[in-house]
Amino acid sequence: MQVIVHGGAGSSPDEPDSRQAILDDAATEGTAARTPLEAVEAALHVLEASPRFNAGVGGAVQSDGVVRTDAGVMTSDREAGAACSMPGVEHAVSAARVVLEETPHVLVSGDHAVSLADDYGVDVDADLFTDRTREKYADADPPTGSPREHLAWLAERFGRGGGAATDPESDGGNGAASESDGGTGAATESDGGTGADARNGGGDPTDHDTVGAVARDGDRIAAATSTGGRWFALAGRVGDVPQLGNGFYCAPAGGASATGAGEDIARVTLARRAVRHVEQGRDADDAAALAIDEFAELTGAQAGVIVLDAEGTAGSAYNSDLMQTAVAVE
Repeated sequence: MQVIVHGGAGSSPDEPDSRQAILDDAATEGTAARTPLEAVEAALHVLEASPRFNAGVGGAVQSDGVVRTDAGVMTSDREAGAACSMPGVEHAVSAARVVLEETPHVLVSGDHAVSLADDYGVDVDADLFTDRTREKYADADPPTGSPREHLAWLAERFGRGGGAATDPESDGGNGAASESDGGTGAATESDGGTGADARNGGGDPTDHDTVGAVARDGDRIAAATSTGGRWFALAGRVGDVPQLGNGFYCAPAGGASATGAGEDIARVTLARRAVRHVEQGRDADDAAALAIDEFAELTGAQAGVIVLDAEGTAGSAYNSDLMQTAVAVE
């Protein structure tokens, strides 16, 4: 079993060595699984349980003061499941697996997703707050009233994003690129006109710390991504993570997990874009770098992606300050 994991693309975090140790543990945990699907679930359980990442415990808080989790999972035979907008669900990846294995659907949302997960033994009563997240939300002068009033409150906190181009199928060009080895991705020069802090949810280093994993065993591959979303999003907002082809994607040629500015990722189907490059003959590292080049050219936003191909090549790329990854082989 081979596993690659990421801890989100965004600002440089406090204590990166401690976060790296957790990522290393997550990748190693995944290699002990029997199948790639079990491997990505096991790896993400480690990360969802850590408040150092924006998934599960310690996830971002939406405008109404609720932490809602999202996740998606897909296998190389194109079976997929996703679950979103779930309060109280620490292991969103397990809820997504329930959708994949137990239903004829691809995506189940909200209270119905929570009830479904509960029916299949997933814990749905977790306290997803930490002292830090509870204090941060309280200090933000939370809004009351209607969604319109919430939107007025979050306008200066969330940012609108806003892509630089309108053709998501474009081959892109020479956008601000991360290095092809995925280890020293250069930050984009432009914030797309909205201000870097607004785009990154106020500059909080945990805002984009979505977690993801891709695993391979022989000719079987699985990819999964899990998140708490973005800080100060409108209550009920769902980003790219549980959307098939955006936050996660898998095919016989390889699998990918994306992280970063969710609205922009969804506009350009980042994970699918990376896997398409593998299908066209690129190895995982080149596919990741090319996908991020295109993403930056089209949106001016920040993101990262990990890729694992059918040949066993693991790759990653990003155009944010940092994206930490870990790779383990059984």
